[in-house]
Amino acid sequence: MKITVVGAGAVGATTADNIVRKELCHELVLLDIKEGVAEGKALDMTQTAALLGFDTRITGSTNDYSKTKGSSVVVITSGLPRKPGMTREELIGTNANIVRSVAQNVLQHSPDAILVIVSNPMDTMNYLALKSTGLPKNRVIGMGGILDSARFKCYISQALGCSPNDLNGIVIGGHGDTTMIPLIRYATWNSVPVTNFLSAEQQKQIVADTMVGGATLTKLIGTSAWYAPGAATAALVESIVRDEKRLVSCSVYLDGEYGQKDICMGVPVVIGQNGWEQIYDYKLNAEEQATFNKSADAVRSMNDVLKTL
Repeated sequence: MKITVVGAGAVGATTADNIVRKELCHELVLLDIKEGVAEGKALDMTQTAALLGFDTRITGSTNDYSKTKGSSVVVITSGLPRKPGMTREELIGTNANIVRSVAQNVLQHSPDAILVIVSNPMDTMNYLALKSTGLPKNRVIGMGGILDSARFKCYISQALGCSPNDLNGIVIGGHGDTTMIPLIRYATWNSVPVTNFLSAEQQKQIVADTMVGGATLTKLIGTSAWYAPGAATAALVESIVRDEKRLVSCSVYLDGEYGQKDICMGVPVVIGQNGWEQIYDYKLNAEEQATFNKSADAVRSMNDVLKTL
């Protein structure tokens, strides 16, 4: 098993670090456009092997896609990160050209790879990668929903004073501050609905905090977060390479599911060795479906920008 991570910035390097610690592959390739960065971070991570006990071989490369040959999974984190006050939408023009080029280059050397898209705006970049490569829809997956769901469980655990590991919660919709939909109605604490323990005001606050989870961190640290995004991406990769069949929220291509067509959005999907394998219908109520439709309108508006590039 060989895995490639394109983009050796904070998110890409953290993703790579999580992957090698979990020993998800025998070789990991870290690639970046900036001279020496991928090589340096690969060497730094390699020097932790004797301390952490992993045997994965890590190769760093400056823009040499031939070294990615034979990758089963390719994670694309390339692109500009957000700055304080910047929306994910403002990244479309720059990141679209980067993601399109990266996807085409990696597939020249790994035509059977599953693509995991992390670059923002994630739903639009996922749609672009799918359309520009012509890959089967199950082999292009946007990571965002796993990250949003982890943040959702974080805020629930803080409100309840419980372990986040005892919680189930999912966020669907677009991966954006105004488009994601934390499904508080479905969230549970050891199988009991969290709505049994939280006031209406607490529930409202948890949903609001989840939606601006990324923007909150960007404001605090001056750029996009990386620990949780890296861990979320590695968790998605793990479900693929170990064929775990995990049911998680990911951005995938919809063809009538949840009432939407020709769009990539976060929905509950089973992840296994073939990529995403099945979409599950959570039977949204009228209010949730209306919110999902509104989210789709916003994502589709971002996708329309691609036509002008």
